[in-house]
Amino acid sequence: MRVLPLVSAFALCALAMSTDSSQLVAQSTLHYPIARKSDQSDDYFGKSVADPYRWLEDTDSPETKQWIEAENALTFQYLNAIPERASIKDQLTRVWNYPKYAVPIKRGKQYFITENSGLQNQSVIYVQRGLKGERKLVLDPNTLSTDGTVALGPWDVTENGKYLAYAVAAAGSDWEEIRVRDLEKGSDLSDTLKWVKFSGIAWTKDHKGFFYSRFDEPKGGNAMLAKNTGQKLYYHRVGEPQAKDQLILARPDHPQWGINATVSDDGEYLIIYISDGTNPNNRIFFIDMLNPGKPKIDNPLVTLIDDEESQNRVIDNAGDVFFLQTSQDAPLGRVVAVDINKPARKYWRALIPEGSDKMQDVELIGGHFVVNVLKDAHSVLQLYALRGNLVATIKLPGIGTIAAMSGKPNEWEMFYSYVSYLQPASIYRYDIEKRVQTPFLVSKVPVDSTSYETRQLFAKGKDGAKIPIFVTGKKGMTLDGSHPTILYAYGGFDINVTPAFSPAMLQWISMGGVYAVAVIRGGGEYGRSWHESGMLAKKQNVFDDFIASAEYLIAEKYTSSKKLAIRGGSNGGLLVGAVETQRPDLAAVALPAVGVMDMLRYQKFTIGGAWAPEYGTSDDSTQFKTLFAYSPLHNIKPGTSYPATLVETADHDDRVVPGHSFKYAATLQAAQSGPSPVLIRIDTKAGHGGGKPTSKQIDAATDELAFVAKNLGMSLTP
Repeated sequence: MRVLPLVSAFALCALAMSTDSSQLVAQSTLHYPIARKSDQSDDYFGKSVADPYRWLEDTDSPETKQWIEAENALTFQYLNAIPERASIKDQLTRVWNYPKYAVPIKRGKQYFITENSGLQNQSVIYVQRGLKGERKLVLDPNTLSTDGTVALGPWDVTENGKYLAYAVAAAGSDWEEIRVRDLEKGSDLSDTLKWVKFSGIAWTKDHKGFFYSRFDEPKGGNAMLAKNTGQKLYYHRVGEPQAKDQLILARPDHPQWGINATVSDDGEYLIIYISDGTNPNNRIFFIDMLNPGKPKIDNPLVTLIDDEESQNRVIDNAGDVFFLQTSQDAPLGRVVAVDINKPARKYWRALIPEGSDKMQDVELIGGHFVVNVLKDAHSVLQLYALRGNLVATIKLPGIGTIAAMSGKPNEWEMFYSYVSYLQPASIYRYDIEKRVQTPFLVSKVPVDSTSYETRQLFAKGKDGAKIPIFVTGKKGMTLDGSHPTILYAYGGFDINVTPAFSPAMLQWISMGGVYAVAVIRGGGEYGRSWHESGMLAKKQNVFDDFIASAEYLIAEKYTSSKKLAIRGGSNGGLLVGAVETQRPDLAAVALPAVGVMDMLRYQKFTIGGAWAPEYGTSDDSTQFKTLFAYSPLHNIKPGTSYPATLVETADHDDRVVPGHSFKYAATLQAAQSGPSPVLIRIDTKAGHGGGKPTSKQIDAATDELAFVAKNLGMSLTP
């Protein structure tokens, strides 16, 4: 299995949303906390660049803590004064209370399933025997902390169902700890593996151990800010201390390389993937462990692909023949057969050729290739015979996304997770032999969403590029420019933005809003060229695409600049920050979350150096000019009227460290000349977003919606 990397009016005290511009309320003057300006500056190839708030990068200093406390006090004083905030939270909590499932993992006749009953802070692992057997609790992460801030990370179960290896992370950190549970006894062993980050878990078929990746323990200073370089691959034997783990592969000559591994279904091969930071193109090596019953992990490392020309993944194997999903000579993807005894590309045998749409994922299940294709950023599911001919297209419930698939090469049974903007992720079972599909775990929200619809539109970019936009709102809405609209995008790292369900989105449209998602360059929705045309020196295309999407919605009278909010997180936070500084007139509200705002220094913290293939770095004179031209922090202009802005970050974000958002907020507050508020919401015991407890997700979404509603002039009346 590979996971593919986010109402009608309520019966109780429904909120009717009026957007009469006469009801706009002028903002009162806000007194922002004083942020000391230092004389810090840096020389970049003869250009002096001031960095007066450098001290805010030190999140543990007393001065920074005092500033954080003052900023949060101001922000929550503002949010608490919004009368409808409590009602929004009550209704959002109701919308959120529905069961959430992930695709099951089958081990023998047992199915391991994760489920959140509705408002649990973390999802729980269960096991059931057979399709209708009684479920038994395997692991409840909610018992690992009193406030739900210990989250479950990657996990896997041995083929015989005896052991569960699972990772946990505390307070939103990317750092994880791997533990091992004896499922027969229902208790954890002494195994504790630390300093794990961005790792999978791959058991050997003898059930004696697993492969995982980790970094060396940070030495000195702040472990949350320290650079993460030199990832290594290890093998851990159950019951032994981490100090005895066997080093499988390290590449100190390439400290930014990421190293991860999987074990083939037949247990014979250890497949090792190496990537240069976040570059999606990768190398593949393998170790022939010969006897699945007695893995010999000391055997030689064999090269399959040793360049960065393409994206590659071993789907599975039939003996010495590897089935490979690759973008080599096929930017949209294809499937080839590779005899590992003759791995040179001239011997590759084509099975499924490149098509007109992006080949997103391929699994070998029931003796067939199951192919998830992206057509204009939504999923099409196809079934191919092993010789490469198309035998069926699986009918999906609608225009949505296949979030994950699971199944075994020699069993007819397949599960997939389907999600759309109006349907939460639901699990379907498909019998490949009989071509029969049945619902397995279908999730339903506790409100009626039948009065809403999703439309797919296409805008034209600045240079003529076709930009898909998904628009979700009330059926039959009048296009008169009056609709309060949130426009979201990401645009980077070859990451696809496809239909997804969000309780906050459903709450927003029930309040009379429109939710729009722009599929812009930088993502992978249309293959390699779509990604590459939004990275490095071409990054401005990403911002131009987003601006064009907003202007299209305005021109088509879905909304207007006074009724538009722009939103994005992480690389999407960079997007919102760049667009806000380039076009402060475009929208009335900006919501940049956990954004990469200082493009000149991002590589100096945690895993930031791994993003260099996407962004470039200020260490290069040419790349410095590109970065400086759009870096949100460095393009704030004093005396400008900026949109109402709610910056969001967290004190334990060790991926995009909070100093990015701290410096951006302080600079924007000092520069703001207009009446709109510039606030920063700093969550505690939280990180970049992964594993955030349900309670914190609801709180954050409530504050976003209340802030947007107030600053778009939406009057909420019972």
